[in-house]
Amino acid sequence: MSKVSIGLRGWRFDEDEIFTGDEELKPLDEIPEEPRERLLRLVALVEEPCDVCYLEHGEGEVHRCNQAEIVYGEPKGEVLLCPEHEPDFIYWFREEDGSEYTGDLEFGDRFHEWVAAGNEAPEGYGSVEHVEEDPDGLPDLPDQQDIQERVEQGFEGKRIDILELAGQTDDEEELNEDDLANSDVDLSTDYPSNR
Repeated sequence: MSKVSIGLRGWRFDEDEIFTGDEELKPLDEIPEEPRERLLRLVALVEEPCDVCYLEHGEGEVHRCNQAEIVYGEPKGEVLLCPEHEPDFIYWFREEDGSEYTGDLEFGDRFHEWVAAGNEAPEGYGSVEHVEEDPDGLPDLPDQQDIQERVEQGFEGKRIDILELAGQTDDEEELNEDDLANSDVDLSTDYPSNR
């Protein structure tokens, strides 16, 4: 069973869990939960900027940021990096106790805080060597529209009763205008008041 990265390096998938024998992406309901969650998250991340570049330049100059090529961490707590800033992450992870946040959703936040405090890897600190045997041999990652269509495929939906969720039932009595008039509620007051 071989492992592959899709869209961004870092997260690796077992080929037989996500691809059919014809090298097409399996239907989402046939992909195990963890790889499916990562795959769905990748769709949203694949064109995002490097986190370190973004922290340096900000939203106003996002055009100056390198596009992320690498992802580390767990979905929704991940770190996105360009090759230039990967050594900063590796240094933080190995030398600054970043590894203690492995598997934690705060993983990305802790790295971002470290970078925002002005930290970086020492000059010449090495990176991870990524081996790409056949990067063009993998099918393209589906776009967000394709993923949405796959999620909705065969989904009939379920009606949710909001009153039931709120703990109310149909047999409870509703308030009427007379009940309100006889209550201590002052409807002429602008709430919240400055009392």
